[in-house]
Amino acid sequence: MAKVELKKPIVEEIAGHIDNAASVVLVAYSGITVEQDTALRKELREAGVVYKVYKNTMMNFAFQGTPCEALSKHLEGPNAVAISKTDATAPARIIAKYAKTVPSLKLIAAVVEGNYYDEKEVQALASIPSREELLGRLLGSMQSPIANFARVIKQIAEAKEA
Repeated sequence: MAKVELKKPIVEEIAGHIDNAASVVLVAYSGITVEQDTALRKELREAGVVYKVYKNTMMNFAFQGTPCEALSKHLEGPNAVAISKTDATAPARIIAKYAKTVPSLKLIAAVVEGNYYDEKEVQALASIPSREELLGRLLGSMQSPIANFARVIKQIAEAKEA
């Protein structure tokens, strides 16, 4: 079998993952221990994020002709890719959390919903809470005035009874 035939399924696998992905984050992963990497992979998997290490040439071929093509310029050294089909901030958020304890783990760049983000913009993206957390905050802020109104009515009723 020719080398090209062996590499084609890998390129197709990457292309399949990035097709219609909400976010694709490029990560420099050198210097991470097996234990830390296992914990990182577990949390990413639980969040529905595909995290894999591919050869840079394979990623380069898969990125060509897609919105992820802008990531090709960063394909130097040991890189991994984190891909989420549903939550646009999950890969960046989880990896940034681990990067606090593992300084050598670094967010390089990302493509989120078709837009390219450099390292600083990815860090900003990582600080955005999850959709569920944002919805919880919204619901809490909507319930607060209603709860306060109910307390006031209750206090007025108690004052009139006394």
